[in-house]
Amino acid sequence: MKRKNYYIVSDGKLVRRENTLYFENESGRKPIPINSIYSIYALGSLSVTSKAISLLAKEGICVHFFNRYGFYVGSFYPRETLISGDLLIKQAEHYLDDEKRLYLAKAFVEGAILNMQRVLSSYNLNGDFDRALDELAKAGKITEVMGCEALARQSYYSAFDSILRDFEFETRSKRPPKNEVNAMISFGNSLLYATVLSEIYHTQLNPTISYLHEPFERRFSLALDLAEIFKPFIVDRTIFHLVNKRIMKPEDFNKDFEGVLLSESGKRKFLKAYNEKLESTIKHKQLKSNVSYQRLIRLECYKLAKHLLGIEKYKPFVIWW
Repeated sequence: MKRKNYYIVSDGKLVRRENTLYFENESGRKPIPINSIYSIYALGSLSVTSKAISLLAKEGICVHFFNRYGFYVGSFYPRETLISGDLLIKQAEHYLDDEKRLYLAKAFVEGAILNMQRVLSSYNLNGDFDRALDELAKAGKITEVMGCEALARQSYYSAFDSILRDFEFETRSKRPPKNEVNAMISFGNSLLYATVLSEIYHTQLNPTISYLHEPFERRFSLALDLAEIFKPFIVDRTIFHLVNKRIMKPEDFNKDFEGVLLSESGKRKFLKAYNEKLESTIKHKQLKSNVSYQRLIRLECYKLAKHLLGIEKYKPFVIWW
């Protein structure tokens, strides 16, 4: 049976009966066979029994929790089974060596910028990305690399209102999002962070050692690094599809506080489109076979591991479609 992501939007409880998980709430009990689960995204108020946690840990299944506003709050990250002391040491070495860290930070931002450029070009739009790439090539500090990424995103976001039909973007706003498009960006980025974290779990990489974003306690910062590459063509293209196909409606958002958030119906629509994007496939140039968008993230993790071990120099994934 193919394992897949499970998205739980309603409030309820995960319980274990023998080797099967059940989601229970006021509407009843729904079985979720353990061998069908890849990751669980909990967007409602979810309680998990200790027996269910034990089974999820045994099967190596991550559970990602989001608050009622759709913001990521944490993950159940099972004990790692794919452990490599050699790779862990190399990861730390590449963080501690300024030159090695700078190379990887630049690579992540370069991939993000080039993917932004490709997304806009598919709409016959251009951004001022050459300037950002030139500044990136000259950057000598991580803060300067972050500045190049911010410069590129400013140019990128300025084109959104030329793409979107019914909703206005205007400018990026976060906590809280000030309009519908910002609400979808924040929600999508939170989902992508969790998705990347799930893929890291299935490799030997340590998710707490990062290069572009500073490693901090209580966050898996390597997922933030890798997510930069995938935001333009996973999250943003999902938003363009939902808006321009008029799938998302004004009633799919809540405006009953100082910002704008997705309603339950909005979350369900976004999750459906997001998961369809993860499961969609492209013909991989090197592998010569069809690969899902979610699998591309795992492949990027493998590429990073090879770079850290000195096997093959890391080059970020850039879309061609």
